[in-house]
Amino acid sequence: MTIDCGDQIKRVLVVGGGTAGWLSACHLAKKLGASSSAGVQVTLVESENIPTIGVGEGTVPAIRESLRYLGISETEFVRECDVTFKQGIKFAHWVRPSGSPGPEFYHHVFDYPDCRVGDLTSRWLQMDSDRSYVDAVSVQGVICDRGLGPKDMTVPEYEGIVSYAYHLDAAKFARLLTRHGVERLGVRHVLADVQQVSRDDSGDIVSVSTVAGEKIEADLFVDCTGFAALLLGESMGVRFVDKRHILFADHALAAQLPYAEKDTPIPSFTISTAQESGWTWDIGLSERRGTGYVYSSAHTDHDRAETVFRQYLGDDAGKLNVRKIPMRVGHRETYWKNNCVAIGLSQGFVEPLEATGILVYDATARMLADTFPASRSVMPIVARQFNRAVQYAWDRVIDFIKLHYCISQRRDHPFWVDNCLESSIPETLQEKLQLWKFQPPSAYEFPSKLEIFNLANYQYVLYGMEFKTDINPMVSGRYPTMPDALGRIKEIANFSDQLLGRLPGHRALIDKIKMYGLQKI
Repeated sequence: MTIDCGDQIKRVLVVGGGTAGWLSACHLAKKLGASSSAGVQVTLVESENIPTIGVGEGTVPAIRESLRYLGISETEFVRECDVTFKQGIKFAHWVRPSGSPGPEFYHHVFDYPDCRVGDLTSRWLQMDSDRSYVDAVSVQGVICDRGLGPKDMTVPEYEGIVSYAYHLDAAKFARLLTRHGVERLGVRHVLADVQQVSRDDSGDIVSVSTVAGEKIEADLFVDCTGFAALLLGESMGVRFVDKRHILFADHALAAQLPYAEKDTPIPSFTISTAQESGWTWDIGLSERRGTGYVYSSAHTDHDRAETVFRQYLGDDAGKLNVRKIPMRVGHRETYWKNNCVAIGLSQGFVEPLEATGILVYDATARMLADTFPASRSVMPIVARQFNRAVQYAWDRVIDFIKLHYCISQRRDHPFWVDNCLESSIPETLQEKLQLWKFQPPSAYEFPSKLEIFNLANYQYVLYGMEFKTDINPMVSGRYPTMPDALGRIKEIANFSDQLLGRLPGHRALIDKIKMYGLQKI
């Protein structure tokens, strides 16, 4: 079959900038050859007057592959975006309130649990030991506790001795992507406020008009206009599906703090501390801390939330500038309609507990580029596949975030009590939890390549949160023998000790990268 040239998609317009817009533009430009005359033209139009939301500044390891694929130097990234390394999330007081007997925190790290002799989870569950799950199956929790980086200067860009992601300044990251997209990938950049969206009789968008009077036409439009969803929501009428009945947190307070001392140690993990009606994040960049309190306005008032947040920051006098951010929790009913596809906040949003923002935006932007329709005639087929995949991803994200709340032992505030109500837990998650009472999760329960969070993520949260799984002796043959498991756990502990003597302090590593740069791959 010969494709009619008039049926080809020659122009893509990304409306809106920020991290989502520029990741979308860069992925599309890279994949579609925008820098060549034979490629698809990729244009991004954004306003100079709309600030970055900035609810979270964390990522997950998948971003490393995207940055490498796009051709961005890791050294340049670290130097220009106030980057530090992130090896996971430290969850404080999520299992039980502060002051209660028992461990005060657990780590959800990025290294997968060791499986050289098989899944150690079942045998750890049967051990009479005070060794935490993360320390039994991975070296990374110990590395985090000692304040060390995930690599040393002998390791090339984007490689690590253990897995890692980044903390970053979102505004600086968007600026880096802008320059890279324009100068290296061929993205056309237009600074203008979009005033009007024009559609034809079929419902397709044909152009957007700016306040300055410029009309920008395209064949495919990518809506990255944030919560406003100017194209998919406002113009095309795709409704927003609210998920606050599952995930209650719908507001955030945010503040930035300078370090008290220039050489203050920087944690190589996000610190998430459970509070009475939500949780605080604490992210250490190289020059400052980024902090926030995500909370449910149905379970507290805004004044009380600010009091809790300032107490966490040690700012009882109220000197710090605190910004309040309303959050629309949920997603669009569909994500690609006619010739318009949404990426970023216009597609959906849930609280940034597991760095869900950049993770989903990057994954769906890359999916769009990789599955880009060869012609207008097949666009409806590609759109249906895209919608199914993105819906699956959002459903799984919501399940995973809810998991953190509904297996908590906290009952000190209505927020935590209500999170354990069966009516607030998706049936898909209820079914998994019922199964996992009798056997640990297995890889067969995460068969899709579209899993945003996989087996390892669930294992770290379940057993960090002290979820009870009663292993039936009749099925113990599935698992490694106890001697093999105990031997491997001991080897992991010995390897941890070796790494403690090799890896540099986190801040020292960042300083050296800025000064000398990492080896190119």
